[in-house]
Order: sequence, then C-alpha cells, then structure tokens
Amino acid sequence: MIKPYLRTSLLSCLLVAGIACSQKAEKADTAATDSSNIVKTDSAAILAAKKKAAAAELAKLPKPYNDKENAEERIAQLVLQAKAENKNVMIQAGGNWCIWCLRFNNYVQTTPELKEVVDKNYVYYHLNYSPENKNEKVFAKYGNPGEKFGYPVFLVLDQSGKLIHTQDSAVLEEGKGYSLEKVKAFFTKWGPKS
Repeated sequence: MIKPYLRTSLLSCLLVAGIACSQKAEKADTAATDSSNIVKTDSAAILAAKKKAAAAELAKLPKPYNDKENAEERIAQLVLQAKAENKNVMIQAGGNWCIWCLRFNNYVQTTPELKEVVDKNYVYYHLNYSPENKNEKVFAKYGNPGEKFGYPVFLVLDQSGKLIHTQDSAVLEEGKGYSLEKVKAFFTKWGPKS
C-alpha cells in the first residue's frame, strides 16, 4: 500500500511528466505543421515560378492561329493548292493559348531539316480551337480529334481533301520538347505518294 503522502507525490510526478509529454507532442505537431507549410509554400512558389516562365515563353512564341478565319473555306482553298502543287494538306489543330501547339510550330519553323520536309510535301494550316472560335463544324467533320488526343493534334488530308491520318502529338514528344527523328518520320510518312 502506498502511503498517502507518497501517493500525492507520485501523482504530482505523473502529472508533470504528462504535461511535459503533451508539450513535446504539441511541439512535434507544430514542427510537422511548420514543415508541411514550408513544403506547401515551396511547392506553391515553384508552381508560381513555372507558370510565370510558361507565360513568358507563351508571350514570345509566334501566334499562327487565326480565330477570325473561316476554316472551312480556307481548308477548301488549301486542298486545291495541294492538288496543284502535288502536296498533301497538314492541319495542325490547336490554338494560340496552347503552349505545346506554339512550341511545335516554332520547332518546325526553326529546324531547317523539318521545314524542308514540310515545305516539300505539304500546304500547312493551323486550325484554330479557342473559346472565341471552336470551329465545331470543321472539327466534327474530322471526328473531333482534340477531344480524344488533346492539342496539338494533326490531320493529314490527301489532294482530294480526304482525311488519311490523325496524329496524336504526344507520341512525337521527347523530354520537354519534340523528337527530331519522330517528327521527321511523321512528316515523311504522310507526304504525297506520287
């Protein structure tokens, strides 16, 4: 049997120990929360920096998409041109809001090896998809490829205007850009056969 004065001392010790453990746990929780907040703050800062860099890149790249153009009429003109020049029609669907669309356009235009293949084999058109002009009728005609693949997506028409191939751009990517070999192979494969 514990004597009453020892019981009080023992209870006092347990109470002090319990408070100390509770304070350590609170400090550990606070440290974990602080650490979590630092990670969240760092993640938010990294995300903000990435968004800022993407916006700066987007602002610098050429904007080939025209939301005011009548796409149906323009494609009909390009089919006639393709037939006269013995080329196919390459339609790059996307918009000036799409950084990957602008990157692809810039990549082709600034890579002589690709530009040569494109200029030799295709009349090229940038089919706009944006809130201002979704070109729904034209996209529906080609099976709404953006819904399936995202943007950019490529449509290859033969000299009669028939869709002969739809290309997902993701398979042309490599790292944070595009693969020269894959893009060149795509352009070479779908050029005119005659």
